[in-house]
Amino acid sequence: MRIISAKKIQDAVAGLCIQANIFLRKDVLKSLRDAYAKETSKLAREVLAATISNAGIAKKEKLAICQDTGMPVVFVRIGQDVKIKGNLKSAINKGVEYGYKKGNLRNSVVANPISRGRPGYSPAVIHLDIVTGDKVRLTVLPKGFGCENKSRLKMFKPTANIEDIKKFILDTIKEAGPDACPPYVIGVGIGGTADYASILAKKALLRNIGSGSPNPEIKLLEMELLRQVNMLNIGPMGLGGKTTVLGVNIETDS
Repeated sequence: MRIISAKKIQDAVAGLCIQANIFLRKDVLKSLRDAYAKETSKLAREVLAATISNAGIAKKEKLAICQDTGMPVVFVRIGQDVKIKGNLKSAINKGVEYGYKKGNLRNSVVANPISRGRPGYSPAVIHLDIVTGDKVRLTVLPKGFGCENKSRLKMFKPTANIEDIKKFILDTIKEAGPDACPPYVIGVGIGGTADYASILAKKALLRNIGSGSPNPEIKLLEMELLRQVNMLNIGPMGLGGKTTVLGVNIETDS
C-alpha cells in the first residue's frame, strides 16, 4: 500500500491550475498553426495569428491565456493500492484556491448558483476514477464559462440513427455561432445516462486534437463532423472562414 499525503495532492493541483491557464497545450497550438497555414480568409488568418501571438505572450509574461479562467474541473485517477493521508477533496479545493491566487487567475465561482454571492475560486468539480495500481493521476481542465454555457444534452429515442446524432451536433454548433470564441474543440459523449454522457464529453476534451478514436466507426464520425462543421463558415471569432473547429473528439461508453 502506497501512502500519498493530501498536501502533495494540493501542491500538484495548484501547479496544474497555473499551467493549464497559462501554457496552451502543444497539440492545440500546433492545430492553430496548421489552421493558419490552410486558411484562405484574410480576416480569419489575422484572428488566428492574433490567437497564436496571444499564446506566446501568455507563456512569456506568465499571464492567463484568456481572462475567462473558468470552472476548475479536476479528474482524479487513483490506484486502488493508494492510501491518501488526509482529506482528498479538501486538498484538491485548497490546491485550486492556492493555484488560482498565485497565478493571478480570475475568481469566477459564485458562492451559490441561485443566490449568487461573492465569487471565489472553488469548489472545483471533481471526477474520481478508481483504477488498478499505486499511482494517482491528476488532470485539471479550466472549463471556460462561455463555452460551457453552449453545452447541450439530448436524450435520443432508441430508434435514432447516426444522422440524427450528427444533426444535433451540427445544430448545436450553429446555435453557438461566435458566442463561445471559435475556433472550438468539440467534445462529444455518446451513451450511458445523461450525467455519464456529459462526463464523457468532458473527457473527450482531454484527448489530443487529431488523435482519433480507437474505434474506426467513431473515428470516421469525428472526421465527417470536422469537415461538415468547418463548412459552416462561422470561422475564427465568428468572422468567417473555414476554421470553425480545430478538432472533434468523441468518447463512448464502450
